[in-house]
Amino acid sequence: METSLHRQLKEYYAADEGQQEVALQGYRIDAMCNGALIEIQHGSLVAIRDKIADLLELHRVIVVKPIVALKQLVKLDKRAGNVLERRKSPKRGKLLDVFDELVYFTRVFPHPRLVLEVALVEVEELRYPGHGKRRRRRKNDFQVEDQLLTQIIETHRFRTLADLRKLLPSGLPGKFHTGHLADRLQVERYVAQRMAYCMRETGAIHAVGKKGNALLYSRRRNSAA
Repeated sequence: METSLHRQLKEYYAADEGQQEVALQGYRIDAMCNGALIEIQHGSLVAIRDKIADLLELHRVIVVKPIVALKQLVKLDKRAGNVLERRKSPKRGKLLDVFDELVYFTRVFPHPRLVLEVALVEVEELRYPGHGKRRRRRKNDFQVEDQLLTQIIETHRFRTLADLRKLLPSGLPGKFHTGHLADRLQVERYVAQRMAYCMRETGAIHAVGKKGNALLYSRRRNSAA
């Protein structure tokens, strides 16, 4: 079932209503604008990887990946019921979360006819009680009724490896490992490892040696730094 978030993003990116849900090459395309095909994917990018690869043979494609940066939780008493409570979710999505999905998309990105657009969005999420018996129901037992777009906070477009490299922090040594990335980005080591993997697989950075058990990377394929 299509969420309001997906529908609202289609309306935002499509040139007009007639350019939404277009049939092409045996696929259903979310939207078209100025000759480019637009696919909005809130779920995993792996689900559309083969579709996008096929479409790129003949068409320009923009893949829009929304990341929920801010979320207002709206608790209902039942499905389509009355509002009981509103509160802000403590979870915050961020731009680096794109690597959670890019890890499945490195066989497609980069491509001269592809743009990956990350949209950091604010949403309202409508929730109602889950299906468990009331006396056994856990505090977090709920069903999501819908997600509604309240605003697009900012967008980031990635066309080339240079665009991807802009996410590398300043101050990295000429040869760096994921510990350096984690320290400078102030993230967990596993986040830096996923980022390094995606950049290595796409060719944005290159493995140039090892320090102990840690791989060393460089922006340049052959680095003497």
